[in-house]
This record gives sequence, structure tokens and C-alpha cells, in this order.
Amino acid sequence: MFTEVLVVNLRGKDKSRFVSNMFNRISGRYDLLNTIMTAGMHYSWRKKATKYLKKSETGMFLDVATGTGDFAFEILNQKIANKVVGLDFSVEMLNIGQIKSEKRNFDKKFVPVVADAHELPFADNSFESITIGFGVRNFVDLSTALEELLRVLVPGGNLVILEIVKPEGKIMSRLFPLYFEKITPRIGSIFAGDREAYTYLPQSVSNFLTSTQLAVLMTKKGFKKPVVKKLAFGTVAIVVGQKNE
Repeated sequence: MFTEVLVVNLRGKDKSRFVSNMFNRISGRYDLLNTIMTAGMHYSWRKKATKYLKKSETGMFLDVATGTGDFAFEILNQKIANKVVGLDFSVEMLNIGQIKSEKRNFDKKFVPVVADAHELPFADNSFESITIGFGVRNFVDLSTALEELLRVLVPGGNLVILEIVKPEGKIMSRLFPLYFEKITPRIGSIFAGDREAYTYLPQSVSNFLTSTQLAVLMTKKGFKKPVVKKLAFGTVAIVVGQKNE
């Protein structure tokens, strides 16, 4: 018998603190749970997302909410960039990412940085491209974060977001929440021993945007004509925006 865990709609510093502590707790099982819950599809989704990146042999890329580094490693595997800064505010997730980078011989190409996406510690126009995989739902202030991302992106550079979103179709908008809200916490409880963390996950999607709404917000924040690619029956999306040259 599972006890229902209630995670209230957190905002501001409360949300930031909760999310940081949560990812530190589940860091050791994060990769396993990602694979179980997506049936391994998260690997192919990242590969599809990298197709929207411009190859650069000399430029620096930024992977925000890098977690254990999988998006950054996919970029390096494909030799799209020579160096990727992996930014996250969870020290434990980054520690695992650093270990993984050493095993892949990427330790000189993957640069872990502990920082907040709302206050990026980089100069203007620092990165050729920026990626975010399954992270923007957790931002306390998405508008502020998008402004920061635009600031550090070079003119003509792309921001590529891969995210779980609210489905827009009538059928999936009803079916997906049922699966996510009932099944996901049980999977988290069994495989990660943390029902609370995986109760937060479906709630974060419920409180988030559709892919269309995300694209509209990116346009308002200065990104040029975002492109939307829907995956997994519209429950996952790649949203790409470019900084004006």
C-alpha cells in the first residue's frame, strides 16, 4: 500500500531549495530512473535535439541543468563541440557527471560548474550554442532564466530545449496525466526509494507550459522564431530559438 505524498506548488526560494535537495538525494539513481520511465527513449531524444546545433570546432557550448552530463556527452560524442560547460546547482549530480566524463575520456572537454541558471556567471556572448535537457520545468523564474540564456549566447547561436511538456491533444492531455501522476511516484518509490521526488515530477509538468506556449515565451524574450518538434505523442518537445545576429 502506497502512501500519497503531497508536494505543494512551490515557488521562489522554496522551490529552488526543494529541487536542489531533491536532485542531490536521487543523483545515484537518476540515470536508471530516466531509462526506466522513458523506456530508454531519452537517449534518442537527445540525439534528435543535437541536430539543431551548429557544429563548432573552436567554440564553447553550455549545457544548463546538465545533471549527470548526458546531453553534454552526446554533443561531445558527435564532435559537435570541442568543449562543453555543464552547469547545474546540484553538486551531487555534477559529481556523478564528472566521474562519467572521466570514464568517457571527456574530463578535459567537460567543464562542470555549480551555478544558478537565473544568474549565469559568464560574460555576454560567451557560448556558440546552449542546451537544456529536462531542466526548464524546474526553473523558479523561466522568464529571467531565458533572458540570461539569451545574454550569454553569441549572436546567431541556438538555444535547444528538450523538455517534458503539457500535451495539447485532447486524448493525450487526459491520458498522460493519469499515467504520470499514478505510475511515476510508484516507480520512484520502488527504484529510487524516494516517492516524494517522483511525485514532484508529474506536478512540475502539470504546472508547466505546452510546447507552443514555451515557444511564444521564448519569442517574447527575444529569441527568433522558435521551432517546435514534438516527440512521444506530444508529451516531449524540442524547442529551438536563435539569437538575432
